[in-house]
Order: sequence, then structure tokens, then C-alpha cells
Amino acid sequence: MKTLIKTVFPLILPLMVLTLCFTSCQGQGGTTSSGKVKLTALYTKHPLTKDFNDMKWLKEIENEVGVEVEWQQITADWDQRKVPLLASGDVPDLFFGGSVHDADFAMYKGLFVDLAPLIEQYAPNIRRMFSEKPETLVLSKQPDGTIYATPKYQRYWPKTNGTMFINKTWLDNLGLSIPTTWDELYNVLIAFRDGDPNGNGDRNDEIPMDFIGFDAYSPIMLLGATGIQLTNWGNHTNGYFAEGGVVKNFWMDTRYRDLIVFINRLFSAGLINPEALTQDYSTFQSISRGQGKTAKIGFTWGWETGDRFGNELADQYVSMAPLRMSATTNIEPRWMYDFYALNMEGNRVSMTSACKNKEAAMKFIDAFYNPEKSLQVLFGGITDGNIRKNSDGSYAILPPLDPSIDPGTWKWTTAFADGGPIFISDSMNVTLGTDMAKVTVEKSVYDRAFSLLDPKNDVLPVFFLKFSTADNNTLELNRVNFKNIVETKWAQWITRGGVQAEWDQYVRDLVNSGIEENNRIIQRYYDVYRQGL
Repeated sequence: MKTLIKTVFPLILPLMVLTLCFTSCQGQGGTTSSGKVKLTALYTKHPLTKDFNDMKWLKEIENEVGVEVEWQQITADWDQRKVPLLASGDVPDLFFGGSVHDADFAMYKGLFVDLAPLIEQYAPNIRRMFSEKPETLVLSKQPDGTIYATPKYQRYWPKTNGTMFINKTWLDNLGLSIPTTWDELYNVLIAFRDGDPNGNGDRNDEIPMDFIGFDAYSPIMLLGATGIQLTNWGNHTNGYFAEGGVVKNFWMDTRYRDLIVFINRLFSAGLINPEALTQDYSTFQSISRGQGKTAKIGFTWGWETGDRFGNELADQYVSMAPLRMSATTNIEPRWMYDFYALNMEGNRVSMTSACKNKEAAMKFIDAFYNPEKSLQVLFGGITDGNIRKNSDGSYAILPPLDPSIDPGTWKWTTAFADGGPIFISDSMNVTLGTDMAKVTVEKSVYDRAFSLLDPKNDVLPVFFLKFSTADNNTLELNRVNFKNIVETKWAQWITRGGVQAEWDQYVRDLVNSGIEENNRIIQRYYDVYRQGL
């Protein structure tokens, strides 16, 4: 009995807490003493983001619409908490920030509201977005035409999320050049390990390479050297890619095996942070920022130098073009194409059947899509001091109020940032901050790789493909099965080796898990999508 209690109680407790919260928050779906409509909302937010109650721009939206929102702000363990919450049916009025997805809409029939008729009646800003950017409507609709969540369009983001960065100061200190192949990278990392490149007299405090798990900031990005065209930051972790119009999965591709052999070579030589496979994002960022002007990391991945290394160290790093596998290969390296994933993403806000005042809730959702409001959702409020509105109607993104914080980090602390419901109209005149200007320059090293793209046959925007309920369920079930295999072997092979000896059995296990069935399902929808291009 003690064992049963110890096992079950940790699962029950989070559900009890959430249930108590939403029971107390929802009341009877009535109004406040000031006459505002009461709404409850859950947001899975970035760990850096401050309390929503301290964001003036958000309170302005609530006041203009006439609602008062009780926010449940989730920063960790949402994947474990989501299933029991949705299964209970005791849910908030609104889910924000991509906290629920198409698979959840299919799984929990009747729990989510079809927004299509509400948008037609109460959402002029969303209708404008659908008209100006028809892709956002495609992104929002289910196969039967229902809309269970609204998307985002944030316009300014580049073609890729992840950038390779190397410490140029370290290279200069050691008389080395920027590597262009896997072997050259290996030799540079050996020099970083042994040569005290940060010059502090301690040969043991440098980390030649660092990354974070399966993230976009990981060695998976090196697959481009093999000719595999990765697309869709976030979706690449499921392994899907297109090659000549054919849907494949790199988890069972021999080119992935070759990459693992190389990464294991690096790990075995002590060139990779031993915590890289398990560390969280905050730790990943903290280590990269070193101590004062003393850098700790030689080579890594990230968004932009200021965001990745902080103001003190940003000028030590430069971006790197895609690596070739070897000096003799004739394979032109590719790089991950993320334009759609970075600028258009679905499931930003959804409404549940628990919502008593759907009209007020829809108007609240729509208010975020006013382009001026959306600019504040992304970068922080005008009255909060993050944006200046000029007399000619143009806007300027201002430097952080805290000069010790880089612009990229500042955005995540003061706004919903990339996770919010957003419509930045192409007609808006906006002067971006220094970080976004740097992003454009730093990522220009990938322009040649993107010139090789065949948009019709090489880009697999999975989130534009709206699957039937039956296919969605099959895809998700199979995905869980093969990801369990992949994630276990990924860590094991990097740290201990063995990929070549175990490869054939591993592939058989993946086939039995349903990975090829998923490829066939996605292929059907991808073919239809390509016909419309």
C-alpha cells in the first residue's frame, strides 16, 4: 500500500493543484465587481518571462476588451501535467502559447470550441490576417474546416533558427582558421581542449563544444553536411525530411549513422560538455556567458551572439558556414530551413467548452491580432518602454531598459515573444532592434545553402499538413514508439559508441515501431500540398 501511495500521489498532486486553481478561477463564468467578464487562461511560457500581471501592455488589452483574466503561468513539466488535466475536463477557458496541439484536438473531442463561426462574427483582425496571409488560414484549418486554434505571423524572422558559432578570439590566440569540414572541426576542438585558448592559465576550464539535447541547437544540425535538408525547427526532432519529393526519416538513414560516429569520436576525446545531453536551456545559456571577459565555450549553436553569449562575450564569436563532411566530398552542404516554423506557427490560442462567455473570449483573442498590439506581444509594450510609436505612425524597437541584458533575452522577459498570438502586417513600418539586425548578418553565411533549395521537393512543412483524426492518432502512436527507441540510442551511442554494430537491429526496431507507416501517411498529405504550390 505504501508503494502504491508513493507511486500514485505524485501523479495526483499536480492534477489536484490545477483542478483547485481552475475551479476557483472559473467561478460561474460571470463578471467582476467592475463589470468585466471573468476569463481563465493557461500559458506555457518561457522560463525568463516575468509575471503577466506586471505587463502593462497585456493589462491594456484586457481593459480595452472588458475582461479580467486569471492566468495560470506554466514554465516546467507541462508535458506531464497536460494529459491528466485534459482528461479531467476541468480546464481553463483558454489555452495560450502552443500548450495544446492538433493531436489533442483529435484526442479530446468536444473539449475544444470550433472558432470558425466566432471568428466570422467577432474577429476582424484575424480575418484580416487570413486575407493578407492565406497560409495562416491553411495552418489553422482542420481537414473538416473547423478551426480549434489561431496561429501567428511574425514576419521578420530569418530562414533559420540555429547558427553555428565559434570563438574567433580563441582561434586567433592559437593561430587557427575557422574549420570547414568535420575533420578540421575535430582538430580545432582538440586545440581548444589542450591550448588554454582563453588565456587564463587554466587548461581545464574550457569546454570545446556544447549543445542541448535534441534541440535545434545541437549536432543534429550537422546532418546538412550529408546532403539531408532539414526543415521546420521543432519538427525536425521527429526525423522527417523530404528528398526529391519523397518523405523520409533520417533516424533510420545511414547518413545519420555516419553523424553519430563523428559525434561519438568527439565525445570520446573529451571535446563535448558531458552534461550536453541532459542540461536544461537555462544552464546551457549560463555556461556560454562565461565569467566577465573569460569565455568557457569554443563551439556551439544558438540564435544570435548577444542572446547566446551575452553582452560581455558576444564580440568574441562569429557564425560559421555549413561544414562539409570532408575536403574531398562533392556533397554540397545544406542548412535547416525554418522560415515557416519561425514566422508562421499554429495553435497559439484555443478555447475550451468550459468557457461561458465565448463572445468576450473571442474578442479578447482577436485583440492580440491588432498589428500594433501584436508588435507589443512580440517585443514588449509601448507604455512599458520597449517600443516607440512615432508621429508618422511608424515604430521603433528600443534597447533594453536594463543595459546589462541583451535585446534577445530582454524580449523574452517582457513579452509573450515568439510564443504569442501575433499578426505583424507587412504594411507596418518598423525599425528593428540591434539583435535582429545582427541576426540578418550572422545568418547570411547560410545563403548559399538556401540557394540549393527546391521549395516544392525539399521543404517538408509538416505543420501545414492537416491530418484526419485516424491518421493523426496513428502518427502520434507510432511517433511515441520510435522516439523512445531513438532517444535511448542517441544518448547511448554518443557516450558509449556501438552504432555500427547495432545499426541493423536498430533499423528493424524502428520499422516495427511504425516509422515507415508514418512516412507513407505523411507522403499522401505532402503530395496534395505540393500539388497546390
